[in-house]
Amino acid sequence: MASLLFAMIVLVFTNVVMRYGFSSGLRPSVELSRLGFVWLVMVGAAVVLRRNEHLAVYEFSVAVMPRLVPILRRLAYVVILISMLMLFWGAFKQMNANWNNISQLTGLPSSLFYLAGVISGALMSFIAIVRIFNPAMLLDEELQ
Repeated sequence: MASLLFAMIVLVFTNVVMRYGFSSGLRPSVELSRLGFVWLVMVGAAVVLRRNEHLAVYEFSVAVMPRLVPILRRLAYVVILISMLMLFWGAFKQMNANWNNISQLTGLPSSLFYLAGVISGALMSFIAIVRIFNPAMLLDEELQ
């Protein structure tokens, strides 16, 4: 992810310097940096879910109903699983529909944008399934 972010920074900076300094530019850099940003966000979301660093407020449920915390966390991961399966299915359909749409600037298929959703949806679905069926991960999450 750091390499991808670095490549995006280099592409955009080079394009800005060439555009304002030399009245030219790298035409594919805009599309490549946008593609990199989509992949960075989607893979980053899977990494954040794996590390359990997403936005969550546990203090209320732990203080008021500590015995229900594992059930509530399982329920939250069921909602995440359903959402990620919808993301996977929608992105998969769009990826297949756009596989033959080739970009004029880069020569890459536009389905690469949707492939990021397919891969991250599959990864996050797997993470949610593991968290639903592994009770040890539900009990010790706030200690990690």
